[in-house]
Amino acid sequence: MAFVSGIRRVLGGGSSTASSILQSQYTSIRFNTTLTSPKLFISGLSRLTTDQKLEEAFSPFGQLVDAKVITDRATGRSKGFGFVSYATIEEAEKAREGMNAKFLDGWVIFVDPAKPREPRPPPQPQQEPSETGFRTNRTVGWCG
Repeated sequence: MAFVSGIRRVLGGGSSTASSILQSQYTSIRFNTTLTSPKLFISGLSRLTTDQKLEEAFSPFGQLVDAKVITDRATGRSKGFGFVSYATIEEAEKAREGMNAKFLDGWVIFVDPAKPREPRPPPQPQQEPSETGFRTNRTVGWCG
C-alpha cells in the first residue's frame, strides 16, 4: 500500500518536491545535448500541419531561414516530422526551449537538434535484359 500511495503522491501532485525533481530530471535528459547547428528536427507533427503553419509557430523565436514539413512522394501527405532552420544557434536554442513538448495543430511536438544526413550508398546499375527480354534474378536461396 505504501508503494501505491507513493505513486499517487508523485502522479497526483501531492508532493511538489517529488514532481519538481521528476520534471528537472526529464528536462535534463531531454536537453542533454547542445546545439551545434541552427537546424532543428521537429517530430510528432499532425498530418494536417503545413510548411506555413510550421513557419508561423516557430517565427516568434527568431529569424527563420527555412521551415519544411517532410511529405510522402507518392501521396503528398505529411510524414509527421519536419525541419526548421534559424539564422543563429541562439535563436534555435530559444525555439527548442520554447516549443518542445508544446501543442501544434492538436498534437504534442518535440524539438531536437537535427543530425547531419548520412551518406547513402550509390544506386545499383540497372541490369540489362537478356536476349529473351527477361531480367535474371540473382537472388541466392529459395524465395517463396
